[in-house]
Amino acid sequence: MKASDFFALPGSLARFGRSFPADAPPWDWLRNIAAAFAELPPPAARTLPPGVSVEGTVWIDATVKLPAYATIIGPAWIGARTEIRPGAFIRGNVIVGEGCVLGNACEFKNCVLLDGVQVPHFSYVGDSVLGNKAHLGAGVICSNLRLDQKPIIVRTGDATYDTGLRKFGAILGDGAEVGCNAVLNPGSILGKRALISPTTAFSGVLPAATIAYARPQVKMLPRTD
Repeated sequence: MKASDFFALPGSLARFGRSFPADAPPWDWLRNIAAAFAELPPPAARTLPPGVSVEGTVWIDATVKLPAYATIIGPAWIGARTEIRPGAFIRGNVIVGEGCVLGNACEFKNCVLLDGVQVPHFSYVGDSVLGNKAHLGAGVICSNLRLDQKPIIVRTGDATYDTGLRKFGAILGDGAEVGCNAVLNPGSILGKRALISPTTAFSGVLPAATIAYARPQVKMLPRTD
């Protein structure tokens, strides 16, 4: 299982190429996020809105749309034409490509968002890689820690991978989508253009161009009061 099976590092993030090799397992990218910042030049100064709190070293492209209030803790790299919406919490070791949306009341931590990623409303993205044009519906949670806090294992139909990671959220291939209020359990992996239906609690590996859904029966009774 290689990163290139799921996504390609876009030109906007080519400067990070040595940290995110195409032939590595995709979860290995998570280990390299912190070190990826070491090779960057100092960030250019930018005037920020009064309500935007910035701590540490943060690279923000001049074209990034900033809200009236948000919190950005470095190190963080925010690419061109990305939109950060009110109440976003960027919590360190975050790399964002071009044309992304980091939505209102969303939290991001130790993650890579490739170009065109949309996370518009009320989501948590921790220890995850979201491929180009991946999309999370409102309220999607990338759960990144097992209840027993043991290292996370990835199982496919014919192989088992010990990631060695205690914290590992999700890998989403290019164009993958997750419906509103779904939960991706630790170590979930979605192939290119895979889709998780709303409110689904998903674990495991979903092949490319495949839909996963859980549709419980809804019962209706007459109201007598």
